[in-house]
Amino acid sequence: MNIAPLKQEIIDYLEKHNLTKKFIKQLNFLKIDFRHPSLHTEILEPKERGIRSFRINLDYRALFFFDPEEEKIKILVITKHYQ
Repeated sequence: MNIAPLKQEIIDYLEKHNLTKKFIKQLNFLKIDFRHPSLHTEILEPKERGIRSFRINLDYRALFFFDPEEEKIKILVITKHYQ
């Protein structure tokens, strides 16, 4: 699976919160299989939009969707994970 280039604001956020190394590890799992158990992937409501999230660590998640036209996964944003 191909990953679209990250926006600079996402890269900056990852660096600011010391998440870059963990994010890259999780992104490699995502490239292989977005349902990998380490990712704890969830589909968000409303499900029709196709936006999903995966776990970076216990505190942060990345929101993404698969763009079928470009055949790429696009990372939308990194968020705090509130439970």
